[in-house]
Amino acid sequence: MSATPQAPAKASFKFPFKFPFWAQIITGLVLGVLLGWLAKGQDVSWLRTTLQQVGDIFVQLLKLAVAPLVFFAILVSITNLRKVNNAARLASRTLLWFMITSLIAVGIGLAIGLLTNPGAGTGLTPQDGKLPKKQGSWIDFLTGIVPTDVVTPFTELNVLQIVFMAAVAGIAALQLGSKAQPVLNLAESVLELLQKALWWVIRLAPIGTVGLIGTAIATYGWDLIGKYATFTADVYIGSALVMFGVYPLLLATVAKVSPVQFFKGAWPAIQLAFVSRSSVGTMPVTQKVTERLGVPKEYASFAVPFGATTKMDGCAAIYPALAAIFIAQIFDVQLGIKEYLLIAFVSVVGSAATAGLTGATVMLTLTLSTLGLPLEGVGLLMAIDPILDMMRTATNVAGQAVVPVLVSAREGILDKKAYAAASSSPLEERAVPVAA
Repeated sequence: MSATPQAPAKASFKFPFKFPFWAQIITGLVLGVLLGWLAKGQDVSWLRTTLQQVGDIFVQLLKLAVAPLVFFAILVSITNLRKVNNAARLASRTLLWFMITSLIAVGIGLAIGLLTNPGAGTGLTPQDGKLPKKQGSWIDFLTGIVPTDVVTPFTELNVLQIVFMAAVAGIAALQLGSKAQPVLNLAESVLELLQKALWWVIRLAPIGTVGLIGTAIATYGWDLIGKYATFTADVYIGSALVMFGVYPLLLATVAKVSPVQFFKGAWPAIQLAFVSRSSVGTMPVTQKVTERLGVPKEYASFAVPFGATTKMDGCAAIYPALAAIFIAQIFDVQLGIKEYLLIAFVSVVGSAATAGLTGATVMLTLTLSTLGLPLEGVGLLMAIDPILDMMRTATNVAGQAVVPVLVSAREGILDKKAYAAASSSPLEERAVPVAA
């Protein structure tokens, strides 16, 4: 009896070296700076246009999924709380730590602003300012939560109203119980579909980095950055102090875990946030790395989407504090203890107005209107905003991962073994070998 011939095994192509995702991002960053400098210095108009189009397409792809992603993520996250013991306690502790870290962040922002006087010596005057296209006030904030219809928030990308509708739907589903299960099954399937599609967009982040960073350098150049040197340094230093000072201190003392290990696990989300400037766009990665850090999936699926729309230590705490001081100095307005307390209040209560999108204009106008400062001051900061927003968003996302780790550790539900093992990017696990 002859042996049956076996089909030859398919050979798999392997690259001679591994090029991790973080290295792709760094490469895109360096290439973007070089191309942006070339477009600016040599006045290469076609290169400037190409960089802008590449960056705009990447951001537009991220924004395309924002509205449905926020709705279904919040809806599913609220209903997932029923699977968690002490759900109300976890939710309240999460909110409490959001507030505590925001207060610390705004305190650091105020301290740095008072020490450095970022508005002094810039050469800018009130005439250089202009009213922003989007403004925020407490009346607009409170009345704008409830939508007039169910379609407009999605077409106009009003994230705050989308969060409101998703929260109402989630609470209603919890009240209905088993009757709402078919809807919840559909919501979970749609959410997985959206996250899968967004992973494909995220894989394009190195290319998007080239366009976004290149456009920033080609458009603004180093001369403009020089005028805002102190303010730019203040935002980056303040964000760095929170991200690499406050968060590690809380992790070491409150959660009693290794801060270094946290950054190993969370770095994929932080670096993507820096490039994309969108907490919501980064949300699937943030949730994945948070789960890899040992946070239970049921709790992470609530805390991360909730944080992506409300937890903004960079955009809603450090930045408005520094910006208020900067604008007050340009317009020669004196701020006192009452104004500083108001800044802290707005940062803690009004951070949901930022809503996880690129830029923090609405939050800044909300702060300025509360303090009675001229809204024209926002126009002074618009030119430099994209460069500031990268560090702000990275800080936001780091905080959105830190708080679930803190709460999980305090509640005794953090998987310490998973935390100790978290190191690889979740993106690399999805890579599929190419068959020859």
